[in-house]
Amino acid sequence: MEATIAEKIFSSRCGREIRAGDVVMAPVDAAMIHDITGPLAIRVFREMGGERIFDPRKIIMLFDHQIPADSIPAAENHVFMREFAREQGIHNYDLREGVCHQVVMEKGRAAPGEIVVGTDSHTCTYGAGGAFATGIGSTDMGFVLKFGALYFRVPESIQVEANGTLPRRVGAKDLILSIAGDIGADGATYKALEFVGETFRSMDMPGRMTCANMAIEMGAKAGIVPPDEAAWEYITARREIEPFDLASDPNAEYAEYRQYDVADLAPQIAVPHNVDNVVDVDEVAGTKVDQVFIGSCTNGRFEDLAEAAEVLGKEQFAEGVRVIVVPASRDEYLKALRAGLIERFVEAGALFEAPCCGPCMGGAFGLLAPGEVSLSTSNRNFKGRQGSTAASVYLCSPATAAASAVYGEITDPREV
Repeated sequence: MEATIAEKIFSSRCGREIRAGDVVMAPVDAAMIHDITGPLAIRVFREMGGERIFDPRKIIMLFDHQIPADSIPAAENHVFMREFAREQGIHNYDLREGVCHQVVMEKGRAAPGEIVVGTDSHTCTYGAGGAFATGIGSTDMGFVLKFGALYFRVPESIQVEANGTLPRRVGAKDLILSIAGDIGADGATYKALEFVGETFRSMDMPGRMTCANMAIEMGAKAGIVPPDEAAWEYITARREIEPFDLASDPNAEYAEYRQYDVADLAPQIAVPHNVDNVVDVDEVAGTKVDQVFIGSCTNGRFEDLAEAAEVLGKEQFAEGVRVIVVPASRDEYLKALRAGLIERFVEAGALFEAPCCGPCMGGAFGLLAPGEVSLSTSNRNFKGRQGSTAASVYLCSPATAAASAVYGEITDPREV
């Protein structure tokens, strides 16, 4: 019987033919916990009578949401998790490496055909490399820590096909915002989005990570780009694994098909207060902004920073606009440093911060006051996401963010 890539992954990991709708207990190849969700998962593990975790080599632990510790409770959580890591023999990346989803990918901790879970909704990012990756709650993670497996209802899939060449200064973030606007915030609930077509095949890994990252913003359980030569090159540079073919069968059954032609796609903006409330940039051009955030697990990679720097050129950021740039990881930070991007951003008036979630989670720094407007390359713009519930958050690409920071208002990057 013909199968989707999601069905194939579960069939392979469970050792028998699995179809969408089946409820299975599937083994987990890797599990990620961070400083916000990790403590509860550990406590649940203890409450279940857990003494030793199933396999310390398969646990990814790091701190990224509240680093350096911004409160005494945050510091206590860090200590609690460090002690657990030492006790269980887990390698703890601690606060040294950066945002969880970037670190998992760049350390080769997720690979094609694997089932990876994390106590963070944007765990779906790892689908850029061909894994079935999904976010779970801390209670479920407590179970995983003990047993190394979890119950799943295997999702149906929606095939998302994009063809054509993206126009100048229109990128992966614009594409995925456009798709979110079309499918809707709940249009893919508990489905797997399968990204196919020439646009995705020609997209670099950072772009694929941006798209897979935002699958959850449509309610999807996972977002998967079938692994090709580019994906295998990325993965095999980071871990020992023999490439193999992994793709849906030609006559696999899908819940839905969506097709997009990107040739005429304009820069996209998600306007307050929902991610699927998406418009072309010209509909909101001229909107004054108080803060611009370039970073997050969606757009904090070197390629994103380089795109923003290209738009910035030799200009200065507008007076009265707070520009915060946060790379997604230490590796991406060092790339930006060696390329001179940090100097350019700081000269232009930006604050360049250490790798972390930063303003995206509205916790550690970069909070908005009532009535303020933020333009952000992150993935969510719900009320209160970056501070006051009376503030407004718009989402955009790095190119649009940089252009808008220069002019102090939402600006079409193609006009800069």
